[in-house]
Amino acid sequence: MIQKKVLIIDFGSQYTQLIARRVRELNIYSEIYPYSKLPAIDHTISAVILSGSPCSVLQPDSPFVNLENIQGTIPILAVCYGAQFIANENGGIVTSSEIREYGRANLTEISNENLLFSGVKLGSQVWMSHGDTISKLPKNFSIIASTRDVEVAAYKIENEDTFGIQFHPEVYHSEDGKIVLSNFLINISGIKQDWTPDSFIDQTINDLREKLSNDKVILGISGGVDSTVAAVLLNKSIGDNLHCIFVNNGLLRKDEYNDVLEKYRKIGLNVKGVDAKKDFYEVLNGVSDPEIKRKNIGNKFIDVFDLEAKRIENVKWLAQGTIYPDVIESISATGGPSSTIKSHHNVGGLPDYMKLKIVEPLNTLFKDEVRLIGKSLGINDVLLSRHPFPGPGLAIRILGEVTEERVRILQEVDSIFISSLIENDLYHDVWQAGAILLPVKSVGVMGDERTYENVVALRAVESTDGMTADWVHLPYSFLSNISGEIINKVKGINRVVYDISSKPPATIEWE
Repeated sequence: MIQKKVLIIDFGSQYTQLIARRVRELNIYSEIYPYSKLPAIDHTISAVILSGSPCSVLQPDSPFVNLENIQGTIPILAVCYGAQFIANENGGIVTSSEIREYGRANLTEISNENLLFSGVKLGSQVWMSHGDTISKLPKNFSIIASTRDVEVAAYKIENEDTFGIQFHPEVYHSEDGKIVLSNFLINISGIKQDWTPDSFIDQTINDLREKLSNDKVILGISGGVDSTVAAVLLNKSIGDNLHCIFVNNGLLRKDEYNDVLEKYRKIGLNVKGVDAKKDFYEVLNGVSDPEIKRKNIGNKFIDVFDLEAKRIENVKWLAQGTIYPDVIESISATGGPSSTIKSHHNVGGLPDYMKLKIVEPLNTLFKDEVRLIGKSLGINDVLLSRHPFPGPGLAIRILGEVTEERVRILQEVDSIFISSLIENDLYHDVWQAGAILLPVKSVGVMGDERTYENVVALRAVESTDGMTADWVHLPYSFLSNISGEIINKVKGINRVVYDISSKPPATIEWE
């Protein structure tokens, strides 16, 4: 079956991934492409959405896309910069706003007869984020919505299904944003809502069988949700040709190495454990810079896999559990002009000496979508409900130099924290939790003696996909008890603090 899709053209907006999420929530498949590298426009594309951008159409080097084969043929919804771009390219006038409009606004006028706003309430709150405004529309454009400060909050081109909206329907602050997207995709574009976990599984298994054929694949597994789901998908696709490798890099949680091996063997995966912790400690010796840590871990990870791949005859593929937020934060929103936040050890190319191709069956999915896929695959909830854990492990939760002793300290703290969340029925109220060992020491008193020991920070956040996150308001009584237990049981710690920063402006991990 040919999968119909929505093409999202990315001009580098920080919200582009949210557009994809909202489309998928409607059970409609979408793909994001940078404006500078579009796919072939064919009958599989049922609708096109243009994203916003940090750029201005008034800049001489602003992002440009040729819509000649799209506009008037395929329905278009142009958001923010996208709306200004189409208006400007068709002879309208876009000017710099006297006051940059950022935040909440309300629709004061709506064209009720227009399908795009069917069911949208007059006065509905929308989210604005723009420094330019459309001051004059081309002749064949008509205004279909306004706010108090923006006359052209939305427009339609006559005799074609091309719409421009100045606000962001993908952001939850836009109260009826989902209705607008639903109207465009279902009522105007006529797209069927047939993209479900089961359909994704069927399509992915078919694609993997076609791509991999009888080739052997090696996959690194960690016990996390992503690698687990990737492993089961690949196992269903190619069976015994999948060779799973679990590397003990010495940066895992307490007792995790043996626990993970046992769990995977129980679900029938062909898995081999490799204890390489001494090798990883060696490449981290004396290293404090977080990016160098990540790169060193990533390089050593590849070295270990290269060695294991050579021990398995005729391996041709390296599989990875890379998911979409990893890609976004590493390569600037699929190539658009947005900002890179940090690198991920499992994103990017392989060195020339390693003769393996990469397969990433989950790299278009968000974390919650991966869990839905895992549930449909019948994976045990104990594995699916595990909190996300960074690929570089505790190395990026140890600020400063990584040593075996500092790893031991953090493992003990993390074990107490996570176990206590589970025992107090708080674990599933938290999206991700962990402990961070800080590169400072503090004065304390234990008994009658003065101490000068390490400080550890606890971090617990709630999120949907990791792109944004709020700190969790854990009960004071819980924090008090956990602080006392950590200080009393973990030698080397005399102070515990709790991180109450949200993302943005902070990130979930400290490095």
